Amino acid sequence: MSIKTVTVFGSAFPKPGEPEYEFAYKLGHLLGLNGIDVCSGGYLGIMEAASKGAVEAGAKAIGVTLNFFNYEHNEYITDEIRTESLFDRIKVLMDIGDAYIILKGGTGTLLELAAVWESVNKEFTTPKLIIADEEYWKPLTFLMDERMRFEGRRTGIVKSFNNEEDIINSLKSVNQV
Repeated sequence: MSIKTVTVFGSAFPKPGEPEYEFAYKLGHLLGLNGIDVCSGGYLGIMEAASKGAVEAGAKAIGVTLNFFNYEHNEYITDEIRTESLFDRIKVLMDIGDAYIILKGGTGTLLELAAVWESVNKEFTTPKLIIADEEYWKPLTFLMDERMRFEGRRTGIVKSFNNEEDIINSLKSVNQV
């Protein structure tokens, strides 16, 4: 499998200068420098930061927006795809991404993590790399892996990262297979 586009999920609330925003910006920039386009929900916060970083590094930033919100996408989006419903939006975000990066976020990000995890777990899609912020998502991924172990099912579907370099190294290892 070759990773050409990564979907980045995360909160719309971080602002420039805040650690979560700056992390997403650096991540987007590193992805772009490695020839990987970024796909996101297209709005503010982590979505904007990752898009900005990618575009400034010469990559594309695809924004999958939702008509319900009636907002404009962030200024760094190079390609916009508008969707009618939340679930259509999640499906498009999943379809575009060759891998998924789950940063910090609230219930929307939790829903997106659950959707990509279940899709890979139940083999609704070809296996794709899912990488989640270890510090933030570890309690949930640990809990779910314990349940999967109890049920005799596959564990370790969601990988974890501690920094931007962990993510890039994980993506590079997939691209070498």
